[in-house]
Amino acid sequence: MADRGTPHAPAPTVDRPAQLRNVVLVGASGAGKTTLVESLALTAGALTRAGSVPEGTTVSDYEEIEHQQQRSVQLSLVPVAWRDTKINLLDTPGYADFTGELRAGLRAAEAAVLVLSAAEPIGLTALSVWRECRAAGLPTAIALTHLNAAHIRLDETLAACQEAFGEEGHPDSVLPLHLPVLKDGHLYGSLELLTGRTYGDPGDLPDAEVARGRLVEAIAGEDDTLLERYVAGEDLDPASLTEALRREFLQGTLHPVLATAPPADPSEPPVGAAELLDLITEAFPTPAERQDELPPCDPDAPVIAQVVHTSEDPYVGRLSLVRVFSGTVRPDTTLHLARHPDERVTALTSPFGKQQRPVPHALSGDLVCLAKLSATRTGDTLASDEQVIEPWSLPEALLPTAVEAHSKADEDKLSQSLARLTAQDPALRVEQNPDTHQLVLWCTGEAHQAVVLDRLRTRYGVHVDTVPYKVALRETFGTAASGHGRHVKQSGGHGQFAICDLEVEPLPGGGFEFVDKVVGGAVPRNFIPSVEKGVRAQLAHGVLAGYPMVDVRVTLRDGKAHSVDSSDAAFQTAAALALREAASHGSVRLLEPVDEVQVLLPDEYQGAVLTDLSARRGHVLGTERGGPGLSLVRAEVPEIELTRYPVELRSLSHGTGQFSRTYVRHAPMPAALAAQYEHAS
Repeated sequence: MADRGTPHAPAPTVDRPAQLRNVVLVGASGAGKTTLVESLALTAGALTRAGSVPEGTTVSDYEEIEHQQQRSVQLSLVPVAWRDTKINLLDTPGYADFTGELRAGLRAAEAAVLVLSAAEPIGLTALSVWRECRAAGLPTAIALTHLNAAHIRLDETLAACQEAFGEEGHPDSVLPLHLPVLKDGHLYGSLELLTGRTYGDPGDLPDAEVARGRLVEAIAGEDDTLLERYVAGEDLDPASLTEALRREFLQGTLHPVLATAPPADPSEPPVGAAELLDLITEAFPTPAERQDELPPCDPDAPVIAQVVHTSEDPYVGRLSLVRVFSGTVRPDTTLHLARHPDERVTALTSPFGKQQRPVPHALSGDLVCLAKLSATRTGDTLASDEQVIEPWSLPEALLPTAVEAHSKADEDKLSQSLARLTAQDPALRVEQNPDTHQLVLWCTGEAHQAVVLDRLRTRYGVHVDTVPYKVALRETFGTAASGHGRHVKQSGGHGQFAICDLEVEPLPGGGFEFVDKVVGGAVPRNFIPSVEKGVRAQLAHGVLAGYPMVDVRVTLRDGKAHSVDSSDAAFQTAAALALREAASHGSVRLLEPVDEVQVLLPDEYQGAVLTDLSARRGHVLGTERGGPGLSLVRAEVPEIELTRYPVELRSLSHGTGQFSRTYVRHAPMPAALAAQYEHAS
């Protein structure tokens, strides 16, 4: 994205939490969130178009991959000052892979602005992020963008918003707060309906009284005193109406809609930005009005803060973006970090793109960057004592990517680089699989996978090769079989002598059982453990395709020993030989892991998902209601069929489906498929 301006004002500071507003901007990718943030920064004077633009400076700290893909992949903060109020604007990614970053933004804010493109139908992603805001309990306003596109009809757009986001039975819970003037694809100005305040050049608005009456009725209808005055024909004063609007917004029963667009004259400020900034300062909640179980906002209380984002600066190192919930954070203080050494705060900064501007302190309710917190990760609590705030829930990383270091130099740096990546991105899970011996990066989707690999390469200089992901198969006996193991060698001095006769039978779901049925001391008692040890060692290596063998009972029936040449090692070897011979006589089968899958998705996609699960050799256990308009599908599916399922489910459900998986058991693999894996080994 091109640079749009350069920082103009110093970092805003405040003396009390009442001067703070924390606002998260949410919406689908491409809706215009970042452009709106830049418009707000320009209008507030934090950004100016004048002067040269330093290389790499934008209001959001973009990575190279964000420029390439033209979408945000991380949470970013832009603080601005407006009418003696500091507004922390949190810009969030709009792509489903980065729901963890969205939820971090919801944790850090008291209110949300849903950004919608008026040029596009309301999509499922917008509905999904709206549900996220409602689940987080955040009051939410709606900002319309792309109003300069051709054939925009504001009345149709508003009706669509009311249908999609209005409270059940109350479409007037979504109403315009301003009456905009849209001509020839340009937004010229607006009239605020409650106060009569004008922005830009609204001109003559003949529909103003009708629109104002509808808004006043909606507000007064929720307040008995105002309703009585309104019914009596009294002209309600703007102050009373504004206060009532604020109450309803905080309660989540009213969602004001605003229109925003670039100005018709490029030399003029953006249209709609001042209106939104005024609404934020006048109606949005302060940190002290937060409605949840988090610590109350008190600047004089002990410090309780949480890291909502972690990034890397090539000059400063690790930067932790912290939301202060209680107390006041100052330089040169020590804060407790649960399960880790305490962290010392050195300097406090406020971000603006790639720049960090020093600030003297961070009050309760504010957001601030702390540098060089070596042990702190995203989601961690920093506190004066041992209090801990539970982190927000994260989407489960279910897309596996097996990687190998490209060179020895890359291998030396890979482990440390992955540790730094997981500190920044808690949605990333790194596994060293003990069965397949693969290094697996578990991501939330293809976009997340691309970001992780790009960060390894560009940020840490580590090159990796992706390799086919292996599923942890097992072997077992399908029928009972017997085996004779003879290990007899003589090479001067003590030789090696051990003979074992084993019987092997299937033990479905029983793991491994060893039975001693030797009679007459054919195998001396001190060598019985050696036989079991040899059997276990061979089971670990498998007898067919190199996969561990499970669910068998092995019975030692007979054997022979030599008074001089028998040994622990000899009986281990004989036992392994006997097991391999039994495998050559019996039927050995491959077992594949089976997971129970729960898929939550809109009702309209249930049929397509059920058909797809059947094609994956899945066994559907049942379907049930998963919420309003949602279905929950439960099925058992072989893990081999789920390797790409996060990507394919997203395609099937147009980005709305989500699933979880839990290992259930290993089950026999179909013979035709098993033959492929036997040959591959």
